Amino acid sequence: MSEAVPDPAASFLPVRPALIGLGYRMTGSWATAEDIAQDVYLRWQATDRAIVALPRAWLMKAAARLALDHLKSARVRREDYVGPWLPEPVLDSEAAPQEAAWARSETLSLAFMLVLERLSPPERAIFILHDLFDTNFGEIAGLLGRSEATCRQIAVRARAKLGDAAPRHGLAATESDSLTQAFFAATQSGDEAMLRHLLARDVVVHTDGGGIRPAALKLIYGDDKAARMFAALARKRAGAARSMLFAGLINGEPGYVTLEPDGLPQVTVLTIADDRIAAIYIIRNPEKLRAIADQLGLSLT
Repeated sequence: MSEAVPDPAASFLPVRPALIGLGYRMTGSWATAEDIAQDVYLRWQATDRAIVALPRAWLMKAAARLALDHLKSARVRREDYVGPWLPEPVLDSEAAPQEAAWARSETLSLAFMLVLERLSPPERAIFILHDLFDTNFGEIAGLLGRSEATCRQIAVRARAKLGDAAPRHGLAATESDSLTQAFFAATQSGDEAMLRHLLARDVVVHTDGGGIRPAALKLIYGDDKAARMFAALARKRAGAARSMLFAGLINGEPGYVTLEPDGLPQVTVLTIADDRIAAIYIIRNPEKLRAIADQLGLSLT
């Protein structure tokens, strides 16, 4: 009797978090990352697995190719995106796209994901595969059809573009929770003085509505403009209910999910430095909130 064909799931499932992590960091989309992982699994099922010496390398290579294809087309579509673009947010949970706990806060933050946008698709692929997922340059060279030396040069160029842009987290969880709750309360009440107290002088506010929901079309710089904007929004709501559905880590940073007066969720993520809020990321585009809505039992219709 011939030997039974090994179950493809047995070799795929342990690698699936890495595939989603790679896809998410490459594309900025949780949904796309899950689709990539599913597509890789279908290809893995159809492959003669008996001749694959290193299943993880095969699976990562397949995911990287799919992510590169998506990234190239997404960059064209993004040229027509309305307002600032932000990645899809991910609640900090066991389902987060990661291989190790350290990766959650350092390479999943929205700040770092935005920094990755500086890289060309090949630079992004090589940096993520090598520096974040420990893939050797020989394997990467085979993936991209370039020499190993060229891949090393591209990796150096990518690191130079990124510089020291990875975010630093200096507050204990209790301190960041307190600051997050204070910020939410101030945006509810429109307390402009409290907002200025909480914000860093050079705070930057990113708002992503995708042209679907109202949002600022440009970044907002400085504590004065930011405080006035949040105070004005509170006055505009004038008693309309906003309920907090989740408070905790989102993409490794403190944040919360609210149900807004229009009946749709909104995600707010804070970057905290030196006891002040240094950056604010507000995601309102419902197309980027489907995974979080599902987790929280919300309907986007």
